[in-house]
Amino acid sequence: MDLSVLLFLLFSFAVWASFALRSNSRPRNPSKLPLPPGPKPFPIIGNILELGPNPHHSLTKLSKTYGPLISLKLGTLTTVVASSPETARAVLQQYDHLCSNRSVPAAVHALDHHKFGLAPSPVNDRWRRLRKICKEQMFSVSRLDSSQELRREKLHQLMDYVQECSITGRALDIGREAFTTSLNLIFASLFSVDFAVLYGSDSSQEIKDMVWKNTEASGKPNLADYFPFLRPVDPQGLLRRKTLIYKKFFEIFDGIIGQRLQSRRASGGPMSKNDMLEALLDLNQKNESELSFNEINHLLLDLFIAGTDTSSTTIEWVMTELMSNPEKMVKVRNELLNVVGQNERVQEADISRIPYLQAVIKETFRLHPVVPFLLPHKATEDIEINGRVIPQNAQVLVNVYAIGRDANLWPEPDRFVPERFLEQEINYHGRHFELIPFGSGRRICPGLPLAHRMVHLVIASLIHNFDWKLEGEIQPGQIDMSEKFGLTLQKATPLKIIPLKLK
Repeated sequence: MDLSVLLFLLFSFAVWASFALRSNSRPRNPSKLPLPPGPKPFPIIGNILELGPNPHHSLTKLSKTYGPLISLKLGTLTTVVASSPETARAVLQQYDHLCSNRSVPAAVHALDHHKFGLAPSPVNDRWRRLRKICKEQMFSVSRLDSSQELRREKLHQLMDYVQECSITGRALDIGREAFTTSLNLIFASLFSVDFAVLYGSDSSQEIKDMVWKNTEASGKPNLADYFPFLRPVDPQGLLRRKTLIYKKFFEIFDGIIGQRLQSRRASGGPMSKNDMLEALLDLNQKNESELSFNEINHLLLDLFIAGTDTSSTTIEWVMTELMSNPEKMVKVRNELLNVVGQNERVQEADISRIPYLQAVIKETFRLHPVVPFLLPHKATEDIEINGRVIPQNAQVLVNVYAIGRDANLWPEPDRFVPERFLEQEINYHGRHFELIPFGSGRRICPGLPLAHRMVHLVIASLIHNFDWKLEGEIQPGQIDMSEKFGLTLQKATPLKIIPLKLK
């Protein structure tokens, strides 16, 4: 919707809003402590115009002016943004018990996903039960170890396709093919079925477009979030868009679940399949009140979208940075040849023995965090940080993009320098707040262990087996690094590169 139309719509409600805001122009603040500093808000709309098309850039710039903890008035919504390791630690560790609930965007209310999904759920017994199911049935060390052969199979399919392209000289859209690999893997892990998505085909692109439209609708600034009275109107159509997307995914899931239930009935009991769906159906059959079919659908939706989008986006950014810095690519390949050898395949057990590749991936997470603000948190009580108050019900964002670009933390912060991580012990498992692309505390991404294995394995295999060149006459310094903002931060222009078989 055009900005002028949106502003007209806003001001057509100005009388109502002015009356509503008169009694609640500032958030409840019984402690009388001041809010964190921030830009002066305009009447009615507050600081909405400060966000711009790339809020991660805008809020990073504001943090340089107002400090590591800033406050914004987005319509009626008070938002506090933490942009330093210290303020992130306060939000995600010190006050984790008061900031673990979610500020749920209006668009996520599609098909009641805010009630049944894992990601938007408040911290309660149901949320703990779903987290436990995910950890035990999909992301535990024993589960991941037992599913290594499945990942090898999907990786071999990718390598076979890359080999074909190296023979024909065809360029790969690396983000799309990484997405296809993630898509095939997540389907096999959840359902023990191959989605039959072929490399180089349009079928994975259709699913990728659905996933992107979903994350865009979740992350895009939405007037319905800033002015709750607009929720029934859905002025930007984001709720309607997500509803259609969710319905398409649920149709896919319902078909697979129906086939599995039919097979279970035909066999007279549970199947021998060792996948997530079988575990969920076992729990459902024991006690449907503990896990309904509706909850299964919404949980599968969260796992599917997160499992396909984030890893493939990271893989594309890693390859983009390595193509922009060919000397780093050479270092990774030499390390792999020394550790793995020329004729052996890269295995998951090799990951711990390739520190330079680990550093490359950490440096990519620093520069290109897939979820630049993590998922929005919500303060359940007033919280004091450094003499300032985060008021109850405020939305709390952790700007990991700003932390990764902070010159006080990272010398030459805009340069791709993996070596910096060889000189200091920093990991991204939620304990070092300089690098928290997966979050921290009780809301840390449950899929981190799988993403860690998958990203390292795919990147290592691509570089170990092939050399790469850019499509056309593009030189390394000319690669388009622009971003496409949504809930996730994707590369705006796909990276297309041609594989060359190593001699």
